[in-house]
Amino acid sequence: MTLSALWDGLGYRWRNGDGRVVLGAHRAVDALRGGHPTGLVSHTAEGELTIGCQGPAESVGLTLPFLEERRAVHVGPAVRRTTAAEGRADTPDLLVIACTAAKARRLPSHRALLLPLRLSLQVPLGGGTPPLARVSAKDRGYYRRQRTRRSWTLERATSTADFDFFYDRMHRPTMAHRHGAAARSEPRRSAYSCIFRGGALLFLRESGTRVAGMLCKWEPARRKLVIRLAGVLDGDTAHYRSGVSMALYIEVLDWAARHRAEIVDLGGCEPFLSKGTFQFKRKIHPEVSLPANHWGGQRVWLRARRDSAPLRDFLVSNPPVSIDGRGLLRPVYFHDHDRPPRTELRWRTPGLAEPLFVDLDQFLAGTPHARPTRRREYW
Repeated sequence: MTLSALWDGLGYRWRNGDGRVVLGAHRAVDALRGGHPTGLVSHTAEGELTIGCQGPAESVGLTLPFLEERRAVHVGPAVRRTTAAEGRADTPDLLVIACTAAKARRLPSHRALLLPLRLSLQVPLGGGTPPLARVSAKDRGYYRRQRTRRSWTLERATSTADFDFFYDRMHRPTMAHRHGAAARSEPRRSAYSCIFRGGALLFLRESGTRVAGMLCKWEPARRKLVIRLAGVLDGDTAHYRSGVSMALYIEVLDWAARHRAEIVDLGGCEPFLSKGTFQFKRKIHPEVSLPANHWGGQRVWLRARRDSAPLRDFLVSNPPVSIDGRGLLRPVYFHDHDRPPRTELRWRTPGLAEPLFVDLDQFLAGTPHARPTRRREYW
């Protein structure tokens, strides 16, 4: 094994591993970083709904872009970010702290909510339920009709050229289109050496043309297939509208079942029902849980600092998934007399408890409407 391959393998295990050694190393690093967190304040053009995010740089990098994306629906895009030091005179309207579960338990609960940093979505293949039966009758019918009409077939590819085609023509363009500058992915070398080699690269062909693909990690000891990277040809959104993405998931689940996998890991997502990834994958009825890797021990503490119409719009439009002291995951639908709960953002899937419905007038009681003074709390 070359030095570069060894380094790639160590990096992959650090980012994705869930063994005791890796988790212990992460806890040690978190303890060292705890005294020097990254702090950013995100601003819009009109100064509405400023968001402050504090925590380890990697956690802030996962959390803040999603919050900015969802805020943009109401008050426009982020125009600048300042550091916590630069923003001392201006407390953010919404304060978000990413930290360990132990630290989160010490933070106040008034006007605040505790969330997992990430959710894990996994599909168990036991019990005799065919993969196609996991989706609705409507989706099953559409898939069957389109599979015949579009001549969908699944291909397992094994050559380096196949990997290059997937990474360059599917995965990278899709990530760039969906996430822009905030796109994150497995580096090319480790994707090849740690996932592709010994894993499974699966393409969906439409009338013979590769239109979508998934690069999966095979974990034989657990009989688990982990979907690590995905993409559609050239990142073209037309493939999503045509049902290609759902078809690929169904085909991959079927392939995994035929190869005696017991679990298919669909990956993770942010703890909000408004996350498109969650709503899409929920159609397959995965089990929702905390990630087994280091993200499972991380939390997001979210606190309202200023009551305003944009803040209320944001909270109602983005129902979070909370976590309590027992580890119970529960959706929260905010509402008030002008804003009904967004129940069209569905939650029902294994692993989530019955939702809470929280009146914002009660949740925000005592929150100032004017901007806070220079006194900075938990920042």
